[in-house]
Amino acid sequence: MPDSLLSASGLTAGYNGVPAIRDLDLEVGPGEVVSILGPNGAGKSTTLSALVGLLPLMGGTVTALGEPVGSKKPHLLARKGVILVPDDRGLFHGLSVRDHLRLSRRKPDAEREKLILKSFPALAALDARKAGLLSGGEQQMLAIGSALLGEPKVLLVDEMSLGLAPKIVQEMLPAIRSLAQAEGVGVVLVEQHVELALGVSDRALVLNHGRVVLSGSAADLLKDRSTLEAAYFGADEFAEDDPEVFAS
Repeated sequence: MPDSLLSASGLTAGYNGVPAIRDLDLEVGPGEVVSILGPNGAGKSTTLSALVGLLPLMGGTVTALGEPVGSKKPHLLARKGVILVPDDRGLFHGLSVRDHLRLSRRKPDAEREKLILKSFPALAALDARKAGLLSGGEQQMLAIGSALLGEPKVLLVDEMSLGLAPKIVQEMLPAIRSLAQAEGVGVVLVEQHVELALGVSDRALVLNHGRVVLSGSAADLLKDRSTLEAAYFGADEFAEDDPEVFAS
């Protein structure tokens, strides 16, 4: 495995003294895409919050870019290149696409902006439109494009497909995969579309009730669908849950 950009060992975190995730281990290296999968309430978003220092640790350790996450405030961690795209996309609805991209740049870099717009071509035609007037898919493209303009070393994306049509997700996930490989960015995806996420991931882990119940290479998890589904839904719940999250 390549040297870790982001790692967690025995990570335990939660709210009001009650753990929502327990004993989670995670490693993300340069150019790797790691997916965190699981049903609603499994602890996926809590994991991302703890990884970037938005949520205090109740146990275990997190290291980002060689330093303990607990030693830095989240905004300082973001400046170093650990960037979270939250599930609400974190946009300013009164600002235009152009404004968001301009504010996201660490320095003037026309070539980098061209690369981002090439990956998300719909944004190029929406330059002057305010973020609040964009569709859900366009907003997500803007949120991720803005994050990538910030030259991340680690990019964490929470529920990229939330509210989006699978076709849009199919277009966006490969773009993130390509940029990760081209620039050596470590990517952590929290995603509901399981097979789409695994299709662009190197490795994945499945959370259920706050614990990792399955982990391995994305290719191996895709090969053993029955084990993956049982881990995702839980053996007793499988028949009652919606299998559409596995649709590609």
